[in-house]
Amino acid sequence: MTARSADRARYDRATAELDAPLAIVDLAAFDANADDLVRRAGGKPIRVASKSVRCRALLERVLAREGFAGIMSFTLAESLWLARSGFEDVLLAYPSADRAGFAELTSDPKLAAAVTVMIDDPAQLRLIDAARDGGREEVRVCLELDTALKLLGGRVRIGARRSPLHSPAQLADLARAVARTPGFRLVGIMAYEGHIAGVGDALQGRPLRSRAIRAMQSAARRELAARRAEAVRAVRAVAPDLEFVNGGGTGSVQHTAAEDSVTEIAAGSGLYVPRLFDNYTSFSARPAALFAQPVVRRPGVGVVTVLGGGYPASGAAGQDRSPVPYLPEGLKYDPQEGAGEVQTPLLGSPADDLRIGDKVWFRHAKAGELCERFDALHLIEGDRITATVPTYRGEGHTFL
Repeated sequence: MTARSADRARYDRATAELDAPLAIVDLAAFDANADDLVRRAGGKPIRVASKSVRCRALLERVLAREGFAGIMSFTLAESLWLARSGFEDVLLAYPSADRAGFAELTSDPKLAAAVTVMIDDPAQLRLIDAARDGGREEVRVCLELDTALKLLGGRVRIGARRSPLHSPAQLADLARAVARTPGFRLVGIMAYEGHIAGVGDALQGRPLRSRAIRAMQSAARRELAARRAEAVRAVRAVAPDLEFVNGGGTGSVQHTAAEDSVTEIAAGSGLYVPRLFDNYTSFSARPAALFAQPVVRRPGVGVVTVLGGGYPASGAAGQDRSPVPYLPEGLKYDPQEGAGEVQTPLLGSPADDLRIGDKVWFRHAKAGELCERFDALHLIEGDRITATVPTYRGEGHTFL
């Protein structure tokens, strides 16, 4: 029996009394993945990206482990909810235009002390000030540095379109704007290198493209390390009490941790390990989060149909954004139908061993987005469910 077959047998036994659709997290895999992230971080604390987890119980679990500290959130409403729930260090990773949220933040000392907001434009400071509605609490601010690799005088850009602040001088200018504006305190810098951390460099069956990606990422790491160090020096000249410099992501933990200017690493997807994180030379980890769909039809030899399963992930549309059938091994989509909204045909010889009501296990393309589809996660240890915990959705929150 292969390791994957053994996992399937465990998951089937653990959920034998439950009807699919359902979602699980294998706690042994989750904890092993957490340990590997800590190992790769080399002693620097890891700030957990909540969008990749979207479950308070699992955020609490990982933050109780040595090597993890703080949350990187994705909306202001989520940040305030987490802070009200007892999380004391929440970095909002994206600028917000949530005026009601800023009014609440600036009116509550506990929330203002726990939440740091992201800016990359003086207009965002003005929006926050206009939203205060009498709130007088000082707002903790983080600046975001654009990490994109620019070539040919900027005509070629490789990297996500996030912050407009690319040069150290631009970052320092905004730091001075914060220092001049009453009611704000600059406490951090963030720089997320998504073209390195979030792009696999070992694409199956595509050796030439894989080598090109590795070459690009090597050049990008060198350029960013030098520019990030210069940016940190420039900002510290304005704000010498800067508390943190955040960088990285699951796919680049050890490389970013090696930079002296970086004080903490961001990671989250490496806990669940969705399918987009299979194609990396820098690390390997165990899939921890899966979902199951029930077999509801047997249309013919080598074919079964499961209920639903069309849960595409965000990003540019493509096959890599679809979930993949994982267990039993050997199933694949019908190319004419793919993953369907209400039914999904699956092809392959393993289909002939599946009966009506059996479960087929899938892996989602992106980590936390799976939790937008399920109210609960069943936590598995060995071949038993030891807890069932709500996702954000299960607690009544869909922040985006």
